[in-house]
Amino acid sequence: MSAQMDITPEISPKRRQVLDAAGRLFLSEGFAAVSMDTVAREAGVSKATLYAYFSGKDALFGAVVSERCASMVGHSRIVSDHDAPLAECLRRQIDFWLRFLISPQALGTYRTVLAEGTRFPDLARAFFRSGPALGLSLIAQWIAEEQRRGRLRQNFDPAKVAPQFIALLRGDLYIKVALGLVPAPSEEAIAAEVDGATDLLLRAFAAPSAWTPDTP
Repeated sequence: MSAQMDITPEISPKRRQVLDAAGRLFLSEGFAAVSMDTVAREAGVSKATLYAYFSGKDALFGAVVSERCASMVGHSRIVSDHDAPLAECLRRQIDFWLRFLISPQALGTYRTVLAEGTRFPDLARAFFRSGPALGLSLIAQWIAEEQRRGRLRQNFDPAKVAPQFIALLRGDLYIKVALGLVPAPSEEAIAAEVDGATDLLLRAFAAPSAWTPDTP
């Protein structure tokens, strides 16, 4: 699986031009420095066309984030199966979410919100609803289904474990990529991170009937 994730819902070509242009500008210039005029020029559309799609810059940024989250949802559903052995299913989940977190699009959007969120709190709230909150909900749903199938222990709340799941992936590799110290992590580095997280989560939450550790 590539760290670049591009599955998106079908939209009109002109709206696509606007979202692509806005996404590039927000990531390269920051939210505050980008104007609707700049987006219109970059997208090659009139201001009237731009405002026909989006009421303002907040709405445009929210649409960029929502579109990328729609891509995330599409990919998440692809790997959210429950038919393979538990260890394999969990490893697919971890691999997907780690690659998503370290993708240039996800990191760029997160950096933009961190930089601008205190000045534009509505921006931060919209990002959280469309991004992190949605991701945590998807993970919690996957965990709950595994509990229903008896493959994960029943003595914990999926909604409380989902943030721990994501926090585990924001470890050494994520920090290095986020800081630009490892701009393009190797497949070996990703696999090692995924293997470690998979083993830890299985030991913590797997039902004895679904998985037995190789070592005590």
